Amino acid sequence: MKSYLGGSSALALVLVLSGCNSNEQATGGQQTAAQAPSAQTGAWTDAAAGQLRKAIADRAAHGLDQMSFATGGGGSGAQDEASLTKAALAYAGALARGATDPAKLYDIYTVARPNPDLKQGLSAALKSGDVAGWLNGLAPADANYRRLSQAYLALRRQPAAPAAAISDVGEPVKPGVTDPRLPAIAHQLVVLDYLKPEAARGDHYTPAMVSAVKAMQADYGMEPDGVIGSEALAILNLSDVDRARAIAVDMERLRWLERTPQPTRIDVNLAAARLSYWRDGKLVDTRKVVVGEPDKETPQLGSPIFRLVANPTWTIPRSIERSELAGKSGSYLRAHNMARKNGWIVQQPGPKNSLGLVKFDMQNDHAIYLHDTPAKAMFALTQRQRSHGCVRVYDALGFAEILARDEGVSDEWHKARATGKETFVKLPRQIPVRMLYQTVLFDEGGEPIVRNDPYGWDDRVGAALGFKVGKALRVRTDQSDVGP
Repeated sequence: MKSYLGGSSALALVLVLSGCNSNEQATGGQQTAAQAPSAQTGAWTDAAAGQLRKAIADRAAHGLDQMSFATGGGGSGAQDEASLTKAALAYAGALARGATDPAKLYDIYTVARPNPDLKQGLSAALKSGDVAGWLNGLAPADANYRRLSQAYLALRRQPAAPAAAISDVGEPVKPGVTDPRLPAIAHQLVVLDYLKPEAARGDHYTPAMVSAVKAMQADYGMEPDGVIGSEALAILNLSDVDRARAIAVDMERLRWLERTPQPTRIDVNLAAARLSYWRDGKLVDTRKVVVGEPDKETPQLGSPIFRLVANPTWTIPRSIERSELAGKSGSYLRAHNMARKNGWIVQQPGPKNSLGLVKFDMQNDHAIYLHDTPAKAMFALTQRQRSHGCVRVYDALGFAEILARDEGVSDEWHKARATGKETFVKLPRQIPVRMLYQTVLFDEGGEPIVRNDPYGWDDRVGAALGFKVGKALRVRTDQSDVGP
């Protein structure tokens, strides 16, 4: 068996192992000999090199086939050794932490990420001769990731034609007509949550479908006339190329996340505007939320809830004071229970307070938290990207009751509510919250469903993964209110 390392060449591996960041691409830098660790490493053999090259050749299973991880070949022994090591660390970093850095793709990203010691892992894999096994254990191993992988591979096996599923050739579809494209249109309206499944039947453009299309048009800033023309079809249509790209992006976002999340936590999917509450590893509650509108997006945060606030006051941020409240009279402020205090406009407690009757206070530097709202009608909307950045929770009082009960502070919570004044109830332990962005959901059978991208955030991830820029159809709305 040929060894790629011998004698002093072993130092070359140590140098490269210490000089390539765990999330670098194949062109990462190197450290000097003085900076290199003295740990002993294994040697590259024909078998180990073959395992690495096969793993990289099969990278489509992770949606990474648009990226290059060069393993070298044809150079001197030391050059090949360095190339193999660099490629191994780059590919391992892509599997273990993601091929991209979300903190560089987004202005704000503070969700906890995995940080395995890839240098040590590669060293151990080379010593044991099991590079393939090491690489196979780095990516997420949950059922959803496997389903995404299977769906991506199936789509990549299709002919690479970007043809849309619903033809836009022909006359626009008007209310009351019969059209062979309507079953496909109805199916996509169901996928996007605009139409109930029982209403998606036949090739007749029914009143229920017309209402669904009008709601969708309004969400995207179109004239809500119910006529399905090229603009509406652009939202409804996804080619296999579009779907493959969205699934690859979603796999990448899953690789950004810790492999073993906190068993008790709250996850908020900003793209779907839904909250999931996990207790001791089990999903115990899910509900609608309203999140930041485009251009006031809720950031991707990892931030815990540390207390419940009963009957909260709301200190209006300067940005809202200068925009929505600019020029408002004193009578307007009094009508909305607002008054100036120490140079700020403060809204007093009560059912009309923009925070509602409960605030879920969180620890972060961005003034983002969960809260109640008097604007209940927004929960009936399909696209619920309507706030100034905070997260409004459906039946927030009911959700607060659940958290108070589970944390053993129900009595304190009830007493705080009864005061009618702003009162704080500290939780005995903080509850982690993750603000995530995932445009691929799963149906009841576990199959992935590609949803729309309301913030247009998929493009930057897809481009970093080597995909051509897709269609960024962002939600447009003028239905937000003065609340946070």
